[in-house]
Amino acid sequence: MTFGILGSGSWGTAIAKILTDNGHIIHWWYRSEQAIHQMMETKHNPPYLSGTYFNTNLLKLTTDPGEVIRKSDCIIVAIPSAYVTSILLPLDKNIFFEKKVVSAVKGILPEKNQLLNDFLKGEFNFPLENYFSVLGPCHAEEIAEEKLSYLTFSGIDKMATKRIANKFKTRYLNTVENEDIYGVQFAAVLKNIYAVGAGLAHGLDYGDNFLSVLIANSANEMAGFLNKTATKNIEFGQQDSLSLPSNSISNNYAVSVYLGDLLVTCYSLYSRNRTFGKMIGMGHAVKSAQLEMSMVAEGYPASKSIYQINKAIFANMPIAETVYKILWENLSAREGFTQIESILV
Repeated sequence: MTFGILGSGSWGTAIAKILTDNGHIIHWWYRSEQAIHQMMETKHNPPYLSGTYFNTNLLKLTTDPGEVIRKSDCIIVAIPSAYVTSILLPLDKNIFFEKKVVSAVKGILPEKNQLLNDFLKGEFNFPLENYFSVLGPCHAEEIAEEKLSYLTFSGIDKMATKRIANKFKTRYLNTVENEDIYGVQFAAVLKNIYAVGAGLAHGLDYGDNFLSVLIANSANEMAGFLNKTATKNIEFGQQDSLSLPSNSISNNYAVSVYLGDLLVTCYSLYSRNRTFGKMIGMGHAVKSAQLEMSMVAEGYPASKSIYQINKAIFANMPIAETVYKILWENLSAREGFTQIESILV
């Protein structure tokens, strides 16, 4: 299986490290020839995970995303959600024929509030059985440091999901599989919104006790949304381990890809969404916070997309809605969290 990667930010670089550590040659899309020259000369990606060095004999770099797709059997899309459409739409409508796509996108495509699989279906007639997602809890920075991490691969084709997941196993990375493509993707979107909320709370000088209650309520709120949009009839803590293979998980929102990813994104100092929220809580304007950050905080556009999606879903989401109003409707962070205080249980 030949791999291609679209995206050369921190997450794309971490994925490239995993695959090349396992000896895979990768076709990798970069935005500029200058960045390609820098990588091939210095053997690392200075703007992102600069301490990670590569065997450049395993790298086939190009500024043409179409070339990456044509030369690869399996394409990992690790582009920030806001840029996916502009990069993929100009491509030939048959370019993904008989390819496999693994989404490492952690947001919603904002133009139509779509997940990547729905966009690919609509624009490229791409079948869901060839689509997979890869999600954490897994910070790129800890991959770079080779600290033990876990990735969950989701796909409706169990055998194909397992084959792809096995290509990512290393001494510092364990993999598991499930079939909840929509659930894990929406969970990844929501945890970024709640991480912005956690950062807001930190910036407003709330303590750990409040934060634990906020995150527990966020987890419950997330499960309610997922029950309405993704896998049905799921509750926290429901697990039938005897009926599952050892490397698979049930659609149980208390496991790592749901609750675990929420926790690490809300608590970790590596979390760009938490950092972004903290800056807003401390009084920075949204635009000012964006300019100071060198990476995209997916929770900002996601809060608007989820707010719009929820107009049709009618899930009870007071925390996510308040984060949206703080970021997009000029509700003051202090007033918003005073309102949140009254609904937490």
